[in-house]
Amino acid sequence: MIIPMFEDGTVILERQYRHPLRRSFLEFPAGKLNPGESPFNCAKRELTEETGYEAKVWKKLGRFNNAIGYSDEEITVFYAGDLQYVGQNLDAGEVLDIIKVSFSEVLEQCLNGEITDVKTIVGAFWLENFLKTQKKSK
Repeated sequence: MIIPMFEDGTVILERQYRHPLRRSFLEFPAGKLNPGESPFNCAKRELTEETGYEAKVWKKLGRFNNAIGYSDEEITVFYAGDLQYVGQNLDAGEVLDIIKVSFSEVLEQCLNGEITDVKTIVGAFWLENFLKTQKKSK
């Protein structure tokens, strides 16, 4: 999963319809690993494919297992900064809306239940911690 952040503090979210729950969700960009692909290379590829942006600055924020009772899925979370638009290249059949939102609004939506996607919630709070750490080191 990727958290693309602009210099002004806005981030990119995607609004995407999810068939299992038959509704749209707000979430950070993410995707599945191709065979033999590293999480970092997957993040770079998915960022460009889904949002049309490339990032010059990358930081791994962590990784987690979101459903250990029934899945071996592992999600690696990356911060992506210094973004440049190069053009979106969605997979066949992929439909999503790209929206820019202030990061403070994302945190509020995570807390008030508007955002319910677990990877997005985890990533938002990891990014909040990363940003606080960055401020302290300056």
